[in-house]
Amino acid sequence: MFDSSLARAHQGPRTLPGPSGRRWQLAHPACFGAALLMLGGLGLLSLLIGSSGASWRALVSDDPDLASQARIVLLESRLPRTLSLVLAGSALGVAGLIMQALARNRFTEPSTAGTTESAGLGMLAATLLAPGLPVVGKMLVSTVFALVGTLLFLQILRHIRLQSILIVPLIGIMLGSVIDSVNSFLAYRFDLLQSLGAWSNGDFSAVLEGRYELLWIGLALTVAAYLLAARLTVAGMGEAFSRNLGLHYHRVMALGLGMVAMITAIVVSTVGMVPFLGLIVPNLVSAVLGDNARRTMPWVAVTGAVFVLACDVIGRTIRYPYEIPAGTVAGVLGCALFLFLLLRSGARHG
Repeated sequence: MFDSSLARAHQGPRTLPGPSGRRWQLAHPACFGAALLMLGGLGLLSLLIGSSGASWRALVSDDPDLASQARIVLLESRLPRTLSLVLAGSALGVAGLIMQALARNRFTEPSTAGTTESAGLGMLAATLLAPGLPVVGKMLVSTVFALVGTLLFLQILRHIRLQSILIVPLIGIMLGSVIDSVNSFLAYRFDLLQSLGAWSNGDFSAVLEGRYELLWIGLALTVAAYLLAARLTVAGMGEAFSRNLGLHYHRVMALGLGMVAMITAIVVSTVGMVPFLGLIVPNLVSAVLGDNARRTMPWVAVTGAVFVLACDVIGRTIRYPYEIPAGTVAGVLGCALFLFLLLRSGARHG
């Protein structure tokens, strides 16, 4: 499968017919600009939705108290929430792309490799053993646990004969279920079920100014991943191929997995996990643009942010003024798309 994907990547981006008969490349800057406009439109819509009455009319109201209250809601609640949606979506999309490249499997991402559950276990361990630890410290502990969980997943794959690419996500889901069972037991035993629920499901309703800033580290890691995109692509070809090109394979693998672990820990400790995002978005983008990480990574980042924003807007409007967490909406949509990809891949390789 990877060889065929590599061949497709060298063919260049696919094209769609334009209205005048010309064929426009989807990698054209105009198309990327349109994606950014969509992101901006959804971000603006996210700022306008809410039950607090902080509308644009209230912002420019002649009543100073009403206008002041609207500005406070906008700056301290809605703007941080929208920024956290964009930062988390783009970082998780890129994390999924990195993991798929390094594991050489289309169906690998933090929520199908035990990484998410391991990060949650790290948060539990930090809360139980060092309850006074600051959020940054808990995030670092969660990063270590996420990295160990990911390495355990890769180690299990080395000892299993993989006759189908579909076995890899199933093994990851099974490993994640085992770790999640441990999490549930510990959370029940020490009365931390509510905290575990917050770490397991992406809910952005509690995001306020001063409680989301760790996500900017995710943006820095996303930029770093783009700068290392060429090395990550080569490492995804395998150890022998990487060594032939003079690349330090194990160093790049460690760096890439460390990025994935840290991004996962940051998102889990800040807003909870958004399932299947890192699986769906890279697959949709690579199906159109190929497997060159440097070309697809900006698209993955923007598409991930658009996906999370759209899920959040749906969750805030479908039962207005009540909310459905963005992670729940993403789980439903992502699960349907995941099954579609599995069935399509099974039919192709059956």
